[in-house]
Amino acid sequence: MVLRYSILDQSPVSEGSSPGEALKQTARLAQSAEKWGYTRFWVSEHHDAATLAGSSPEILISHLGAVTEKIRLGSGGVMLPHYSSFKIAENFKLLEALYPGRIDAGVGRAPGGMPRASLALNEGRARNIDRFPDQIDELSMYLNDAIPEDHMYHGMKATPLTESAPPIWILGSSMTSALLAAEKGLSYMFAHFINGEGGQDFTRTYRERFESAGDARPYVGFAIFVICQETEEEAERVASSLDLALSMGAQGMPSKGTPPPERALAYEYTKFEKLLVEENRRRMIVGTPGMVGDRLEALAEEYQADEVMLVSMAYDFNDKLKTFELVAEEMKKRNSHTKIEQ
Repeated sequence: MVLRYSILDQSPVSEGSSPGEALKQTARLAQSAEKWGYTRFWVSEHHDAATLAGSSPEILISHLGAVTEKIRLGSGGVMLPHYSSFKIAENFKLLEALYPGRIDAGVGRAPGGMPRASLALNEGRARNIDRFPDQIDELSMYLNDAIPEDHMYHGMKATPLTESAPPIWILGSSMTSALLAAEKGLSYMFAHFINGEGGQDFTRTYRERFESAGDARPYVGFAIFVICQETEEEAERVASSLDLALSMGAQGMPSKGTPPPERALAYEYTKFEKLLVEENRRRMIVGTPGMVGDRLEALAEEYQADEVMLVSMAYDFNDKLKTFELVAEEMKKRNSHTKIEQ
């Protein structure tokens, strides 16, 4: 089986640029990803975040579908506890009607922003994350038009009516999410770019505990930050922007967007910040195509992964494009008899 490669884009805003430009770049990246043979392209949900432009993945997916032809599109992910499962089901049914067979409904339970954003999304009430497992069941029920006869909403339809339903993915960075995906018999994407520790154990447990009433099988992916350039020196230069952006974000420092490498390389890190950068490097792979390819394949073996999802940030969008192009070329070389599986 050929390892699949996909992309998660957070629509990051570079310093001196704008959210509108970041969203245009996301669309360009989706078109390029399709050309290079990536399997799927997901977009994220962040709120009250000046440095990340994607606040509504369903709307952005709709636009991406209009500018691409065949690549799978999805959410990485919708933060379900903020919303009605029925409304999310209708959003994804509409996307499925527009782009049949191309849509993934990726969901998570993280807040996707600071506490004030969570309060605003829930009209001043605290999020009820305890209902997340039930919401998954409700979402599946609505997407698949399977409301039981004894249910209070029996006879109701999530519209538009479609011949197929988007598959639900569980996104997470903990054992809790892995166990939930296993219990529900759903595909699981581990956020290594958020939590660089423990994922291999979580995905192994997911496979061991996987339950399915039908013919569904366990399917595992992991998402990781990647910076790939033609030389190691250039990769480190590009990655310096991500190092500083993550460090600033972890400390709650104000930011105008992804900083340029010149400022990042000149930044005088404190002893604590140096340790923070070192720790953050556990969540990313930086290097030449050969270095990145070796590390991705090694991690995929550890994760027993079916799929690798790449996440990247760079001050210069051309550097970001170069990362994904070089990885695609490297993986095609390694699978010379089979293109990156679509």
